[in-house]
Amino acid sequence: MIILILVGLAGCAPSDDDPAPAPVAPKVVGYFTGWGVYARDFQVKDLDASGAAEELTHLLYAFGKVTGGKCTAADRWADFEKPFAAGQSVDGVADEASNPARGNIGQLRRLKAKHPGLKVLWSFGGWTGSGGFTQAARDPGAFAESCHDLVTDPRWAGVFDGIDVDWEYPNACGMSCDKSGPEALGRMLGSLRTAFGPDAVITAAVPGDSTKLEATDYRTAAEPATWLSAMTYDYFGAGGEDVRKTQKTAPHSPLSAYPGIPRTSSTASATVDKLLALGVPASKILLGIGFYGRGWTGVTGPEPGGAASGPAAGRYEKGLEDYEALVKRCPPTGTIGDTAYAFCGNQWWSYDTPETIKTKMAYARSKALGGAFAWELSGDTTSADLLTAVARGLT
Repeated sequence: MIILILVGLAGCAPSDDDPAPAPVAPKVVGYFTGWGVYARDFQVKDLDASGAAEELTHLLYAFGKVTGGKCTAADRWADFEKPFAAGQSVDGVADEASNPARGNIGQLRRLKAKHPGLKVLWSFGGWTGSGGFTQAARDPGAFAESCHDLVTDPRWAGVFDGIDVDWEYPNACGMSCDKSGPEALGRMLGSLRTAFGPDAVITAAVPGDSTKLEATDYRTAAEPATWLSAMTYDYFGAGGEDVRKTQKTAPHSPLSAYPGIPRTSSTASATVDKLLALGVPASKILLGIGFYGRGWTGVTGPEPGGAASGPAAGRYEKGLEDYEALVKRCPPTGTIGDTAYAFCGNQWWSYDTPETIKTKMAYARSKALGGAFAWELSGDTTSADLLTAVARGLT
């Protein structure tokens, strides 16, 4: 018997002539926010018109809520009730009142019909919506079943290919503090995998802050996940607590450390190295790119580290502005830490450009990462210059 088994095993051994496994295509992922259809006037149709839908492999629809330990819709009107006129519709056909799924979700169905290779996930949580995860973590099985029931609701059956968990942050502090334990996220993702099945796309956003990465067992969490999206941005900015105290300019998403950086651990490369050291496979890590800038006013010097009086004005939030606006009114004047910065008048901004994204994607390839994702797509130009740089840079 032993001889026969050994012979059988030898016969199955790969030869030098066997073809190597085909490389997995990199993921090109972008968040689309439900509230973007209001003041920003950024519609699902714009993803098609800009060419973004052609570049994306996955689209994450943000955000659903976690209420009472269960997944719920955050904005019924924007999500599935708002009727779109023909001019705002992906396919040029107006919504009918009898359609049970109008709104963004109805438009996502039409986008997928036009781009059949695109996968769409419903993302739950976010910075302001993560408080409900603490209760959900007490019964991850019930949470997962509620999410499955909502995501696969017959009204929009076939629209979503899975679910994204944006918990900020498990067993750590965001807007509120969580003490669910280091295993909580892994249990939650495991329950989602059981509920949704082996073919669903199950993902989670993870912090860029190395101290928060130490608070959760991300190696175990990665096992049931399709990938983990590393939020490698917002390390510094006009809204950051330590920077607000000192009022010193610094780029919000450096790839690498530079002389004078406030914290050497606050770089994208440091975050990736930490995740790898924790045991997360490189192929399950996605590098995050912010499609926006963070800026200060009252600045007198062009180099990072200069004094400022406070956050610069932004159209929707102080200290924050979309790339498509910044590149026109405050174009880059330099690079630091493999990201761009701009000094104009008395304002100082930092943001990524197609050129710095190319550098970051080369880094992602060098680390054999699974791809990259963007927060969020409304900040790009009308010709999707940033997302195109992501997609081209990964291939």
